[in-house]
Amino acid sequence: MTGSFLLRENFGVGRNLSEAEIPAEEKRAFALRVDTTLDALGEVLTWFESFRNAGIPDPIWLECQLVLAEGFTNAVRHAHRALPASTPIDIQLTLTPQGLELRIWDQGQEFDLEGFAQNLAAKPLPDAESEGGRGILLMKALSTHLSYTRQADGRNCLLISRRFDNPGCSSQQAV
Repeated sequence: MTGSFLLRENFGVGRNLSEAEIPAEEKRAFALRVDTTLDALGEVLTWFESFRNAGIPDPIWLECQLVLAEGFTNAVRHAHRALPASTPIDIQLTLTPQGLELRIWDQGQEFDLEGFAQNLAAKPLPDAESEGGRGILLMKALSTHLSYTRQADGRNCLLISRRFDNPGCSSQQAV
């Protein structure tokens, strides 16, 4: 499977991208499935670009684009490193008038994101930088809520929430 640039609203057939604006008091979900390859990052970013004028404040959209790229590349490089390139990575964007949620599902091993981030944050900067994981700290800083949980279907879900009314972030609240 090559990456599929399908805009699916609520996991169904989507409407034209120009209609992606968020009606007041409505929750809208859009999904994308791509292969496990860093080459798919361009497709992921192009997909997310289609939501640039969907009511997401521009500075928040830019930060979420960075967080999405980091989360996706982590899924490819770490969670799926031993899996075939045909293993899908599913991405969902849920938009509400108050904020957005990005979900990235992978099929890798369980990982304690919170424990890893706490351990990394407790280390002096040179040690933390040499160990890697700066992307996780960046994702935490740019999101309102960040979690990574094992799902009943055996996949893992990276949940990135961002409220539109919280430009300073790092309060770690759900949308």
